[in-house]
Amino acid sequence: MKKVTVAIIGRPNVGKSTLFNRILGGRRAIVSDQPGTTRDRHFGDAEWAGREFWLVDTGGLVPGSKDSMDRAIRQQVEIAVEQADVIVLLVDGLEGPSPVDAEVAAQLRKAQRPVLLVVNKVDDLPNSTAHLPFYEMGLGEPFVVSAQTGKGSGDLLDRIVELFPDKATLEEEEGITVAVVGRPNAGKSSLVNKLLGEERHLVAPEAGTTRDSIDSTFRYQQQTVTFIDTAGLRKRARVSGDLEFYSNVRTERAIGRAQVCVLVVDAEVGLHTQDLRIANKAWEEGCGLIILVNKWDLIPDKDTNMAKRGQDLLTEKAPFLKHVPFLYGSAETGQRIRQLFDLILEVAEARERRVATAEVNRVLEELVLRTNPPQKPGAEVKILYGSQVGTEPPRFAIVCNRPEAIPESYQRYIVNGFRRAWAFTGSPVRVSYREKKGRRVGTDGRRVR
Repeated sequence: MKKVTVAIIGRPNVGKSTLFNRILGGRRAIVSDQPGTTRDRHFGDAEWAGREFWLVDTGGLVPGSKDSMDRAIRQQVEIAVEQADVIVLLVDGLEGPSPVDAEVAAQLRKAQRPVLLVVNKVDDLPNSTAHLPFYEMGLGEPFVVSAQTGKGSGDLLDRIVELFPDKATLEEEEGITVAVVGRPNAGKSSLVNKLLGEERHLVAPEAGTTRDSIDSTFRYQQQTVTFIDTAGLRKRARVSGDLEFYSNVRTERAIGRAQVCVLVVDAEVGLHTQDLRIANKAWEEGCGLIILVNKWDLIPDKDTNMAKRGQDLLTEKAPFLKHVPFLYGSAETGQRIRQLFDLILEVAEARERRVATAEVNRVLEELVLRTNPPQKPGAEVKILYGSQVGTEPPRFAIVCNRPEAIPESYQRYIVNGFRRAWAFTGSPVRVSYREKKGRRVGTDGRRVR
């Protein structure tokens, strides 16, 4: 069923992110007393009275401002309003109506969709009269809440749900979640904007513009692809203040919930240790991985072997990268960027690939016949059989008589043999070893319960 979209808008520092977090029941948006903390739209799954919906938080709206960041935020709010089924205009009950509130209300009266005026920061319910001056805004009866304490939020949600359109009959379908990750200012938001064909995310030349993880959905070849544009990961020693710390936390969580990660690397800077750390984090989490070398058009005097030489150097540092596809392009010009969609589908499919048990054992038998496990006198190692035990990423279990005696080099040999047989492009592959009676040993040689 298609989800209804509810957008929370208003001027800076009226408590939009606090209300967003209150409705979702957790700290999904970054909250700070500093105005302008929320710069982009971000989304969350919410549910009330049996109805699920998308809740959208937006940056603070400053109509008429000539500041470049304010203009960019205004554009994001306008897009959120266009896509919303219900709009919540949040105002500050402690400060009372402001000229900015009135200007926003005037714009919303033309929105041709339900608008709820909500007066926040009112704790002395139900005796408060703080909402009365807001009647002059012409948006009907104001709702009074305290997003900080939760007072009045239940009544507000009841009213929001009443305004939902009739339940849609669209069939739900699964999609692919893609985390766009990388160091600050590598071009992540520019990449997502180019892919989506609209200015969905704020883009600015200064590093660190995107602070939260943002979701955007796109349709490609009958697949729903959801992009999570994340704040740039920095080394923890360079993280200053709560905002950057929580941005890092949310980026790592985005990696945890994604099926595919696109690591954006600045070609002018190169792939450094921090990029390798991000790639390794995604790989350990079981994500499919693609590396996009961005700004490739800015590299002078390129030759046809430059990319390969660079990849060879990287795989010496991190051997798992030889299984990861590299794409060289430019988010600014669009060079090769459309190829990324096909790569995402390929990697997502590899991560979900399931191999029949008979095929697993055929390949396993060929590998063992070609190269036996190392043997020690009086302690012969026998590989008996194997099967695939899971997907996302593909996981295999091999039964043998002495799992602890199989060295890491032979474990890599088996994994590489499986990859040659079934590709698994861009996806991790896990292989565990167990004794026939049930004991199991992981690829690191340790027992697995």
